[in-house]
Amino acid sequence: MIEKWYITEQTFPELLNRNALRFGPRRAQWWKVEGAQRTATLTYAELWRLVKEAAAGLMELGFEKGDRGAVMAYTSPQWTWADYAVICAAGVSVSIYPTLSAKEVVYMLNDSGAKYLFVHDKAILERVIKARGQMGTLQKIVLLSGDNISGSPDVLTFEELRRLGVKLLSRQRLAFEKRWRSVELTDMMNIVYTSGTTGQQKGVIHTHLSFNAACCRDLRIVPPYRPGDVLLSFLPLAHTYERECGHGSATMAAATIAYSSPQTLVEDLQLFKPAIFMSVPRIYERIYLALRDLASRSPLKKRIFDFAMKTGLQLTEARADDDGFVDMSEGVDFTGGVGLWLKIKYKLADALIFKKVRAMMGGRFRFAFSAAGSLSADLCKVFMAMGLRIFEGYGSTETYNTVNLNPPHKVLPGSIGSLCNGVEGRINEIGEWEVRGENIFLGYWNNPAATREAFTEDGFYKTGDIVEELPDGYLKIIDRIRGIMVLDTGKNVPVTKIESLFAIADYVDQVVPIADERPYVSALIVPNFEAVIAVFEKEGIDYDRAALKFEEQGNTRLIIEAGEELIDHPRLRQLLDEEVAGANLELEEHEQIKKYVILHRRLTEGSGEVTPTLKLKRHLVLSNFSREIEGIYEGGPAGAGLAGQGKTGSSRR
Repeated sequence: MIEKWYITEQTFPELLNRNALRFGPRRAQWWKVEGAQRTATLTYAELWRLVKEAAAGLMELGFEKGDRGAVMAYTSPQWTWADYAVICAAGVSVSIYPTLSAKEVVYMLNDSGAKYLFVHDKAILERVIKARGQMGTLQKIVLLSGDNISGSPDVLTFEELRRLGVKLLSRQRLAFEKRWRSVELTDMMNIVYTSGTTGQQKGVIHTHLSFNAACCRDLRIVPPYRPGDVLLSFLPLAHTYERECGHGSATMAAATIAYSSPQTLVEDLQLFKPAIFMSVPRIYERIYLALRDLASRSPLKKRIFDFAMKTGLQLTEARADDDGFVDMSEGVDFTGGVGLWLKIKYKLADALIFKKVRAMMGGRFRFAFSAAGSLSADLCKVFMAMGLRIFEGYGSTETYNTVNLNPPHKVLPGSIGSLCNGVEGRINEIGEWEVRGENIFLGYWNNPAATREAFTEDGFYKTGDIVEELPDGYLKIIDRIRGIMVLDTGKNVPVTKIESLFAIADYVDQVVPIADERPYVSALIVPNFEAVIAVFEKEGIDYDRAALKFEEQGNTRLIIEAGEELIDHPRLRQLLDEEVAGANLELEEHEQIKKYVILHRRLTEGSGEVTPTLKLKRHLVLSNFSREIEGIYEGGPAGAGLAGQGKTGSSRR
């Protein structure tokens, strides 16, 4: 058993300094150089030097302890440099998603009182410059990559900032040393704004204490980091999930962090060969669907894939105990205790499919996390069958992520696991999960009323999630309190329950259930355009190819919009009817989808309808498609038969 020596208490500047002193030559960051066929790295000693110069540069510009510095950049080593520079200058880092609208950025900068803003590239800089006059407290903008062609005296490059730092350090050698050592564990560390899925974003305040407590909490539960382990980072660093569970924990263990994106994930798994990564259910769904699509290119390959999946699931079920718990500890014999015939079939399936999948993951994969949404039990079992460990957990921006987690030796698919050591939890009278611990946020910035509302009188944070208790204290999320839809009959309909039934559907990409104050459940459905078109091509069905609109995502060309000829085609409605009918079999009568509208475009981050962590902003989607929703119910109560038969419409938006 490897000793978890790295579980220690310190501020973040102390942590970086420790790593530079103790693990100076060890690789800290690893990334692909843009526009070149090569990678670059920084050791922990080099990283500390870079951060020292950048932090000193901020100090030379007048940055004081407690000042706010915002970071608006994509997941990259540069994001980390900016974040570290602010924190090591004894400031408070403000996380801003680079894809947010100018209006949202202005609000966050003004609300936080940020004096400095780091931007990823010239494209983001141009957007910021256009709204510069509305940013009341902002003094300087630092461009993290590219040349400064703005002509503004308020803009400087990151290298210019470092040179300012060198200038200060040549005059006052101990200025930086004194500044970072002034940071105390209870000082504010960062402000992270909520996603806005339920309304106006709120600034969540975290301290060095809550950050450290969160990292220690995660590291106590998961398998130990090993020398040489690489964490692959591709989710937004502006979100606490990647920043703490990923970067924070890896930095505590002095591991290597490699940088990727969801668009280049598959190729980067081969390049960096990671041991660990954070992800969201939607990414796992895409990985599985991609594997299935590859296997469906010939009847023989499809039969082999189906055999392997069926065999793997049989093995997972056979390994589970009476309550459904499965031991996924490292080194466990996956075929131990099962029948000889099943063992033989699994070894064949492993040789034909599963080994290839593990090789596709880079060959050094050890475990991954799933959070920021519910991972379907079936999908979890599918990855278990392939010998891939995914530990589903639960948390929020306010809890600095994990408060529940499935431990490696006892995974219950479909659950968020048990309460983490070091966190208290309870279920209140309405079924809401309440938690308390050192990892919980300090409050909402500039919003004392919301802060009071968020806590009970005895200090428990009200998560807003309704849970169901399972065996051994494990929990299952039923829905958000605001995600419980209520029919006009008074019956409750959980949004998540319906959405999860389409997680690995063949022809449904996105589904938005509707029921509040309605006589029955309906839905907005976005087809999986690629899968539908594959059927049309195979069956020789004509459709308007010129009406298709695409979006480049790395090496993938994603269809984001289709024309009326495809949307209105009876074959599409037939495919979707079958998917909806299958889901309805798993639902109570009052939860079943009776009618649906087919949307002609995907709901995307670019349209503002999806958060950077791929959560739907329901309130915005319902507003954008209010006309279509009203059209569903204008015809009166749903008739008999499957949803969509004779009553499916399509959006022209």
